Amino acid sequence: MSRILLVDDEPSILSVLSTLLKAEGYEVVPIGDPSQALERLEKEDFDLLITDIRMTPITGMDLLRHAHEKKPTMSVLIMTAFGSVDTAVEALKMGAFDYVTKPFKVDELLITVQRALEYHRTLQENVDLKSKLGAKYKFENIVAESESMRRVCEMIERVAPTDTTVLIVGESGTGKELVAKAIHAHSRRKDKKFLAINCAALPETLLESEMFGYVKGAFTGATSNKEGLFEAAQGGTLFLDEIGSMPLSLQGKFLRVLQEKEVRRVGGNETIPVDVRVLAATNTPLEELMAKGQFREDLYYRISVINITIKPLRERPEDIFPLINYIIQREYGDHETPTITPDARQILESYHWPGNVRELENAIKHALTFSTENKISREVLPARIVNSVQQQRISQPISDAFGQFKGKSLKAFLREKEKEYLQFVLAQAQGDKEKAAKELKISLATLYRKLPDPE
Repeated sequence: MSRILLVDDEPSILSVLSTLLKAEGYEVVPIGDPSQALERLEKEDFDLLITDIRMTPITGMDLLRHAHEKKPTMSVLIMTAFGSVDTAVEALKMGAFDYVTKPFKVDELLITVQRALEYHRTLQENVDLKSKLGAKYKFENIVAESESMRRVCEMIERVAPTDTTVLIVGESGTGKELVAKAIHAHSRRKDKKFLAINCAALPETLLESEMFGYVKGAFTGATSNKEGLFEAAQGGTLFLDEIGSMPLSLQGKFLRVLQEKEVRRVGGNETIPVDVRVLAATNTPLEELMAKGQFREDLYYRISVINITIKPLRERPEDIFPLINYIIQREYGDHETPTITPDARQILESYHWPGNVRELENAIKHALTFSTENKISREVLPARIVNSVQQQRISQPISDAFGQFKGKSLKAFLREKEKEYLQFVLAQAQGDKEKAAKELKISLATLYRKLPDPE
């Protein structure tokens, strides 16, 4: 049962509203003294505060300010006289969910109360979810809103305390190295080095000397002994990215290091014991490379004791805007972050992101660089992304886009699309009707009239 704190210094208003709301099944706490209301707000939890503005010695604005500061998920409805709309608008800017004017219409009031309570529940659910995710899936730089990324985080938690070799599979730009770093950061080796090498970026001879080191005179230019990454990462973790690109001739030497836990520098005879955990990653399924004879079967089974698969961003759209928010907050720190216009949001939602999280990050950084008026609009998004989405819309079959409206009138189609857009803009404004109306360039009264009645 929703709890409502009702505050008004007019006994008749207080009595009528209290009776009305209780009849709707709400638990109502009516208070005529705003000072007492402030005390109750300090000690108790409420889902909704309904308060008059003009009261003494504490005003409704004072109660709103306190509620917004101490109870950020609690909705606040302001009651004001007909001639005090300017004050009510100011209250909306301070965080009130909505306002009603006296004398009010009963149906209008009850609908507004219902929406305010729904908004409170949504905010509270988000807080609870973030709290759970923060406790269970808190890994630096990893955003896990989608079910698949939560499973990745669960795998990280399970494998991190072990010394098991892990193979991380995913397309380029999905964040394979971030997962590897998270495993290292939550392992017993976290105080030792984490070193990474891209097997696709170096030719065979250089890759071998980088991994295993070399002795003086091993080749032209080897003027002194040099330790390899296995030695440098002693006690820590070595991450081999794009391991599928490792030449076959080098795969056998790498397998021996994993089995014997010792390395031999290029050109040397002495074996050196190493204690290193190996994490590997690939953007090409190693089974395909094995079938082509390009990857050793025995090495595959040695490095893939545990497999962690990261889905591409297009298959987990739930992560797109949490990632965008994370990137923006990281770039802006404590400064006021820019908003994203509805048309820009639609483009970001519709794009397929072939470059995954890396491409998304670059796109947002591009947009932030060129954004004006603290706003990200379609004009500041990379042109290739905007053009790609436009082309996708042009090529989309008419039957796919409008098939659901077959047999319906143009008026019905326009009404449905208007309803979808109103709900979208209102959601982006987090339920703030004044902000939504301003974005839509219509009056608050027009917005209210167009909003669908709650079911």
